[in-house]
Amino acid sequence: MRHLKSFYVFHTAASSKSYSEAAERLSITHGAVSKQVKQLEGFLGQSLFYKEGRHVFLTLEGELLKQYTHKAFSALSDGVQALSQLEKTHLDVSCEPSLTMRWLMPRLAEFNAENEADIRLSTAGGPVNLGLNGLSMAIRRDDFEIPHHYQVTPLVKEWVGPVCSKTYWDSIHNDLSKACLLHSNTRTQAWSDWLEMGISQDSIPDDSLATLHLALKNNSHNYAHFYFVLQAAQDDLGFAIGSYPVVQDDLKKGRLIAPFGFIESGHQYVLLNRSDEKKPLAYVFQTWLLAQMKTARPYDSLAI
Repeated sequence: MRHLKSFYVFHTAASSKSYSEAAERLSITHGAVSKQVKQLEGFLGQSLFYKEGRHVFLTLEGELLKQYTHKAFSALSDGVQALSQLEKTHLDVSCEPSLTMRWLMPRLAEFNAENEADIRLSTAGGPVNLGLNGLSMAIRRDDFEIPHHYQVTPLVKEWVGPVCSKTYWDSIHNDLSKACLLHSNTRTQAWSDWLEMGISQDSIPDDSLATLHLALKNNSHNYAHFYFVLQAAQDDLGFAIGSYPVVQDDLKKGRLIAPFGFIESGHQYVLLNRSDEKKPLAYVFQTWLLAQMKTARPYDSLAI
């Protein structure tokens, strides 16, 4: 493509506050920036900047061209990054914090050893920008609008229910009026949603629901994150709404119990990747993750 250098200099200048800032970013002189812009204006037959005093501003034509150069150079950057990552034996994966710490990390060592791979985890919830900083995949709860160009692989349905330590349950048994309900600022409606869903469940006594409704108003504590809430429940501080598979290992190892079992929340955990993801390791990890998630369903009663 002719004048590719000039297009890039224009793109940098258009994204900067001045020619001087663009020159500094490109490690060239102010005059070199001006020269490249003038060459491009001559090639296009359009003025791209205009001056007011000592400052330059984009013309309407310049604003339009900036939109296209942004798309073009962003796509080129993504392509270069994808090529550099293609044959590497590591995979950058984003996962929700609680699921990462209480479910995924305990299983990763075996995967890495078997596949001579390196899954590099970052933690976040909600919307995700795949491709940014090499990020290949994301594991999410589907409680937000997922971009249409992402490939979505369902992993497992989410089940929710109150969990606490055995010690705490024994201390308040038959007297739920003493129950302390633990809340997360990241899932503010967790208790309200579960209580509403519990009305239709024959396995949960109506008087238990009524008592917990009162506790919701009169005896509760808030924590910043969901994983703090689960740790507080494990440490005998009250009831948390547990999400299965997040609490799967805690239940199996006796760190938590689920006195009322679990109810489908209406959400599921999904794996997100871009349709153009080419890493062989991405396919291997997806296959492994699907197999692991097959066991992450509370089919057996976990009630006490």
